[in-house]
Amino acid sequence: MPRDEIVRKVLLTQSIPKKDVRTVDIREITLGPGQKAGYHRHPCPVFGLIKSGDVLFQIEGQGEKVLHAGEAFYEPQGAPIVHFDNASATDPMTFVAFYLLDRESLLIEML
Repeated sequence: MPRDEIVRKVLLTQSIPKKDVRTVDIREITLGPGQKAGYHRHPCPVFGLIKSGDVLFQIEGQGEKVLHAGEAFYEPQGAPIVHFDNASATDPMTFVAFYLLDRESLLIEML
């Protein structure tokens, strides 16, 4: 690949219901070995990217899947998240989450 060539790789294309977005809150989050986020939901749509490690991911009513470093994910507003668990018992997992906020103040609600 020539040095001046720009490569664009689609990681995720996701439509969302009509929503006013006034703020995007971006967070880097690390889960320790074997750590689980717990059963939860978000008051806003969340997009994310796995930076390192692997995560067991499941939205309620959908199948489990393992996401690896470099993969993107989407959590719909209000959808219960059954699993967002570090898949490794020995290594941490880090991801970046983009919270699309209107007037919501909480980023996560534990169920």
